[in-house]
Amino acid sequence: MKFLCVVCDEAMKVAEIPSPSSGDALTVVFRCPGCGHQVALLTNPWEAQLVRSLGVAIGGRSAPPAPLELVRATLTEARLLWTEEAERRLERVPEFVRSVVRKSIERYARQQGCREVTPQVIDEAKADMGM
Repeated sequence: MKFLCVVCDEAMKVAEIPSPSSGDALTVVFRCPGCGHQVALLTNPWEAQLVRSLGVAIGGRSAPPAPLELVRATLTEARLLWTEEAERRLERVPEFVRSVVRKSIERYARQQGCREVTPQVIDEAKADMGM
C-alpha cells in the first residue's frame, strides 16, 4: 500500500512515527518528497495492537530481506527446549489455558535470551506477569 500526493502524484514517504505508550493509538506521518505536503494515519488502540502483534514494520525496510529469513526465524523460535521439571509444572495448569500459558512463558524466555525453559524461568515469568 502506498499513499500518493494528490498535488504531485508522487509516493509519500514516512516522515515520523511518534512512539506511543503501551496500548495507545498508533500515528504515522507521511510527507511528499516533491511538495512537502503531509498526511497522518491514525489508528485506534485495537488496530495498533493488531499491527504490533503481527510484527509489521511501518515505513519499509532499510535492508533487503535475507535469504530464507522467515524460515530461519521460525526455526529459531522452535529451538526453545523445556526441562522435564518445567513440563511437569506446565501439566498442572488447566488444559484450556495451557497453550496460552506456554506461549507467554516462551515469549518471556526468548525476551530474556533463554534457550531452555526451566522452573526458574517459569517463576521469573510469573513474577514479571504479576502472578
